[in-house]
Amino acid sequence: MSPPGRDVGAGVSDAPAVAGNDAGPGAGRPAVPPTAARSPWKAVAVPTEHGGWGLTLEPCLLGLLVAPSLAGAALAAATFLAFLVRTPLKLALVDRRRGRRLARTRLATRIAAVEALGLVALAGTATVRAGPSIWLPVLAALPFVGVEAWYEVRSRGRRLVPELAGGIGVSAAAAAIALAGGASAALAVGLWLVLAGRCATSIPQVRAQVLALHGRTVPAGSTAAGDLAALGLGVVAVVLDAALLAGAVTLLVIVAVQRVLARRPAPDAKVVGLRQLGLGLALVAATAAGALLT
Repeated sequence: MSPPGRDVGAGVSDAPAVAGNDAGPGAGRPAVPPTAARSPWKAVAVPTEHGGWGLTLEPCLLGLLVAPSLAGAALAAATFLAFLVRTPLKLALVDRRRGRRLARTRLATRIAAVEALGLVALAGTATVRAGPSIWLPVLAALPFVGVEAWYEVRSRGRRLVPELAGGIGVSAAAAAIALAGGASAALAVGLWLVLAGRCATSIPQVRAQVLALHGRTVPAGSTAAGDLAALGLGVVAVVLDAALLAGAVTLLVIVAVQRVLARRPAPDAKVVGLRQLGLGLALVAATAAGALLT
């Protein structure tokens, strides 16, 4: 699976697309050459979307807390490697689509190949130890990953649809890791739904806050729809396994907290990111505790 690239803990990218383009709030400012701030290697290999680390951490941590195993640890490592390989792979594919063969293209291709080999090795290890059934959630997540990839290759990955699709897609790692550790299918799918609900409510809310920092607004309907989707996914998760009640209740709390924060002046983007990271980890802790203690 391919974890999405995001700027803050909830999953928003560095500069959300506005008014039908991907220029973002920074458009109009003098361009800063990438090499001025980052080495060529870092520019190609290291993701700039800081929140992507958090989005990848949450499902990996939740799956391992609920059903720890060596196979699950291999899957978690593979998920993080998939997050890393996404950056050089995207650069290589975008350059190829535009008919360019630059020095960064060759470097990105080599790095992506090495990381892909590591990913395959980790995936093979997990499969040998836990069996092929652990990949069923990944197969179910492929349509979401495909939607994100379609936008990414066209340099449109900062829009709401690919951000949501990517967040929901990477959340499937929790289900796969839980299955590898011996959890029931109902519990595994429920874990995915809880995290998908977190993405559904948080990504639109964070986009709205970041846009507010730049004097722009988004339709209130998008955040309301996300909140309703989150609550619905939480209910379905509880229907699948009552042990997920604590996670569903925490989702409700997150929706309420975000609504309260939305009424206040938008803080700095770093503050938004830290808040979302805290909410995400709180959801993981509550969901895992409920699943283990019920």
